[in-house]
Amino acid sequence: MPETSPTHSVESLYNHHHGWLHNWLRQRLGCPQQAADLAQDTFVRVLMRREPVTGTAARSLLSTIARGLLVDHWRRSALERAWLEAMAQLPEAYAPSPQEQQETLQTLEQIARMLEGLRSPVRQAFMLHQLGGLTHAQIAERLGVSSRTVERHVATALLHCYQLRYGAV
Repeated sequence: MPETSPTHSVESLYNHHHGWLHNWLRQRLGCPQQAADLAQDTFVRVLMRREPVTGTAARSLLSTIARGLLVDHWRRSALERAWLEAMAQLPEAYAPSPQEQQETLQTLEQIARMLEGLRSPVRQAFMLHQLGGLTHAQIAERLGVSSRTVERHVATALLHCYQLRYGAV
């Protein structure tokens, strides 16, 4: 009996479950092209795992990976919509070039991914401080917490970003 390699396992998984996954994603997205892209991304993630998948856990694994990709997709879409709305408010003379817009959007996506591991109050305090330019006292008043709590939240977020960027402290 020949050994089954992880690549063969993914091939079999793809052949048996791709149609189901594509339909599952299409129902959630309403767009067959986006569903096809996310289905392919799901199988790429499975391939990157380099571990064979057992038959009984296949759909569970695929739907878990696909759900994470859906959340990322929706988050990216919301961020892009907000960015485009903000750009639409600018006078044409101040609008960045399409390349600058794309670069800025990619940077915003990277920041969003970095901050997604933080609790909501920490993320909110950090964003108000870094992007909103508010002082700790102003943030404390807005969030209904002490300035010391805001200071801890901002420090926690900075440490989190540093650890993600440089690997460890």
